[in-house]
Amino acid sequence: MCGRFAQYSSRDDYFDALELKADEIVYDPEPIGRFNVAPGTKVLLLNERDDALHFDPVYWGYGPAWWHKQPLINARGETAATGRMFRPLWENGRAIVPADGWYEWKRDGNKKQPYFIYHRTRVPLFFAAIGRAPYGQDHGHEGFVIVTAASNKGMVDIHDRRPLVLTADAVREWLSEDTTPERAQQIAQDAALPEKDLCWHPVSARVGSIRNQGETLIEEIKPD
Repeated sequence: MCGRFAQYSSRDDYFDALELKADEIVYDPEPIGRFNVAPGTKVLLLNERDDALHFDPVYWGYGPAWWHKQPLINARGETAATGRMFRPLWENGRAIVPADGWYEWKRDGNKKQPYFIYHRTRVPLFFAAIGRAPYGQDHGHEGFVIVTAASNKGMVDIHDRRPLVLTADAVREWLSEDTTPERAQQIAQDAALPEKDLCWHPVSARVGSIRNQGETLIEEIKPD
């Protein structure tokens, strides 16, 4: 995953897709309107704490005090549960990034063509994430990372990694404080949305600049 996605629908749309009841979380009908979400910014993150669901703005990136490089933005799902960096987050900081799609860049000679990837029925996507809990507090650069998986079938031609997108009916168990780390590994393996449910098209290179926003960024173009 190259590190750019879209989170432009309203909270209503995301929560309706999860069939949340009105008393489970505060709804907001206003669109979020972010068509070009970049690392290093705060992203609305769905999480569970104190037996309740919360939707908090959290820094996209994870760089603990002993890490002297740029904050990481992704974690490989194959190793996140056992590695030194991410095991504590996997155990106690599982979260979900509701999104409408993400961007990948495919190399074509000396150029890179961006693509927008989304559900073929345009329903919301739910990226598995892990980070520093509790999310209701500001932990600086100890924010969150998006869990990634290997790409299969046609998508591997665009990029060999992709966000781990969970099915809507697996989200609550992934978030639950009662879910063990071992069970979370099973969810990551068994409840990932398959590539056949996704589609993609080329989009404008304008998405490469984080200053650019707006619906035109996700519109299909004809590459040169």
